[in-house]
Amino acid sequence: MKTARQAPAPSFSLRSQVLFSLFALAAAGLLGRCVWLQLVNNDFLMSKGDQAHMRVVSVPAHRGRILDRNGQALAVSAPVYAVTANPRLLADHQDQWAALGAALKRPPGELERQLSSNQDRQQLTLARQMRPADAQAVIDIGLPGMTMTREYRRYFPAGEVAGHLLGFTDIDELGQEGLEKQFDNWLAGSPGRKRVLQDALSTKVADVESLVETVEGRDVMLSIDLRIQYLAYRELKAAMQYENAKTGSIVVMDVNTGEVLALVNQPGFNPNDRSQYIEAIYRNRAATAIFEPGSTMKPFVMSAALESGRYNVNSRIDISSGMIKVGSKLIEDEHPLGVASLETILAKSSNVGMSTIALTLEPQQIWSTLRKFGYGQSTGSGMIGESQGMFTNYSAWRPPAIASLSYGYGISVTAMQLAHAYTSLASFGVSRPVSLLRVDGPVTGERVISEKTARTMVSLLEAVVSKEGTARAAAIAGYRVSGKTGTAQKSANGGYINDYVALFCGMAPATNPRLVTVVVIDAPHGATHHGGDTAAPVFATVMGGALRLLGVPPDDVEATREDPMSVSQTLVRR
Repeated sequence: MKTARQAPAPSFSLRSQVLFSLFALAAAGLLGRCVWLQLVNNDFLMSKGDQAHMRVVSVPAHRGRILDRNGQALAVSAPVYAVTANPRLLADHQDQWAALGAALKRPPGELERQLSSNQDRQQLTLARQMRPADAQAVIDIGLPGMTMTREYRRYFPAGEVAGHLLGFTDIDELGQEGLEKQFDNWLAGSPGRKRVLQDALSTKVADVESLVETVEGRDVMLSIDLRIQYLAYRELKAAMQYENAKTGSIVVMDVNTGEVLALVNQPGFNPNDRSQYIEAIYRNRAATAIFEPGSTMKPFVMSAALESGRYNVNSRIDISSGMIKVGSKLIEDEHPLGVASLETILAKSSNVGMSTIALTLEPQQIWSTLRKFGYGQSTGSGMIGESQGMFTNYSAWRPPAIASLSYGYGISVTAMQLAHAYTSLASFGVSRPVSLLRVDGPVTGERVISEKTARTMVSLLEAVVSKEGTARAAAIAGYRVSGKTGTAQKSANGGYINDYVALFCGMAPATNPRLVTVVVIDAPHGATHHGGDTAAPVFATVMGGALRLLGVPPDDVEATREDPMSVSQTLVRR
């Protein structure tokens, strides 16, 4: 007998329908979510992807070059690379950390400590300013998360020859000293920014867009002539060694334009060597170091005397005794000169003669004349740390101070101030702004003394370089030279010590001066400490070479033919 088929239990059928409905709803939900994210609201996924693979990076600006007046490079920026890594991605490759450290030229264990202590960072700089080949060797190891980014490094082709003048930059190429700092706004430019696409290993895949355009730095063309700069450097360094001196400076200026053609200091400083970035070494002494100028101040006090109308080129001063007492101060000359002309007083550098003249003048007349020549104030060159010197107001002067000032004591100056003042004298009384940038075309100036007085002074100073003067060694073949020696005793602890600053400041050709050169040698310890024996020969070699390099026509050809042995040549000691 056939039995009837049993129907499914109601509870099982219900459970099946519910389960099927749940699966259908889940599938519909997933499908709807996909449609929503992919077609309707896909910005969310895009932004997450961008956050994972997009980066905004800086694009360094190329720093401008510093050039001499003839286009020779004095400071340039070369491409180098920074190497960065993702410490998280390197965590699984510790067996290669030692090889990585060697490629980076890091001491053993140093890189391992750096990576271990920065595992929470996504980007870590491992090295900077690597040469392109060295940086590529690091990347070629093949570790994940390694990148190399271009940057720049400053190089100074002239090295020590122009070190104090140029200064240096920091590792980010920002000017820190010298002309690099003075003209940093021109040279630095402005870095840009761009968005880049990276892969999962932090390697750049492509540039996406430029956000900020890079503005490259501008070149700066200096007034400096590298040929004259090198000549001054060579001669000063040789003289420093020969004289066993402490420090020294030379400044060469163009009379017609106020341009600085050369500026050197010793001991030297090489800006390519970062171990020399110590203030005592890189200090630009020509602009920052002050000293009492000694007899190099006499032409300016005598200019005040001529401007006063009390004296003229024919004036005679009775200094037969060879001494003068001013208050409790006794001033003496080594040899009494009798009744002496102004020319003789300068040629023999008579302190008694200058004191006698100065004490007959109004203090304000002396002070005003020296101020017009720039003493007690900046030259306006803009050099970093330039000193104004020390020059007290005439209201505080007493007769002993006036007498001392007449031969260069009681006032402190820099080599740059002396060069500027002598340039104003050499331009027949017109003071022009000091320029470290090349100047094209005529430069107007301000008259500080009358042309008649200035021409008289230039003529009188020729006697200093004659056979009877204190600077016979400053003579130059074929050129008439005007100038003044100085030998200033140094002060310390409220008194004067047995140490000296030797100086010579001169101009040539004397008939129509084109160049002024100032030589300062601090604490010479050779056979003599006098400016006429130590500084004057250096002047002759530097000035003679500079005049010939610039093609300045000789103005004393006949004298050279008559007595060729009377002019100085390159120093025998060199």
